[in-house]
Amino acid sequence: MALVQQKSYTIDDIYALPEGQRAELIDGRLYMMAPPIRIHQKLISQFTKIIGNYIDTRQGTCEVYPAPFAVFLNEDDLNYVEPDISVICDKGKLNDKGCNGAPDWIIEIVSPSTSRIDYGIKLFKYRSAGVREYWIVNPYKKSVMVYDLEKDEQSNQYDFDDAIYSCIYKDLKINIAPLLL
Repeated sequence: MALVQQKSYTIDDIYALPEGQRAELIDGRLYMMAPPIRIHQKLISQFTKIIGNYIDTRQGTCEVYPAPFAVFLNEDDLNYVEPDISVICDKGKLNDKGCNGAPDWIIEIVSPSTSRIDYGIKLFKYRSAGVREYWIVNPYKKSVMVYDLEKDEQSNQYDFDDAIYSCIYKDLKINIAPLLL
């Protein structure tokens, strides 16, 4: 008996979605995205502001992009993601459509529908694509997993009350609890 052939999608399918419909594409598989809740958007806004201000005050060259921002992770037509926060230091990766290749730092904020993807599929994809640092922020558990993918070190788990240091910016620390007041 022949196996059922699963359709493989491409970036053309992403751009053919109806206006307002968002999805990500990982290895030719579409993952539809539900509208985010308020705490999700608040965290994106706060992270963008804090990281952006940090870079600006140090005359840094990296740029911070909140979702929706296109990342063509493997520079192929089978992978397209919209991380909640993307920090890109190589401006040669940027064009009018988004980022071609791996951002230096990605932050994903977990929602009930994305938990398996954020902790599993995306961790693997980001590591293999060359992302240097990956944070998974879980507002339901009030925890953060920090992965130093550049050094391939064991992940560290933090609570929202902890001071969390960035791996690529050693003197940047973020305490999430006060951001939600």
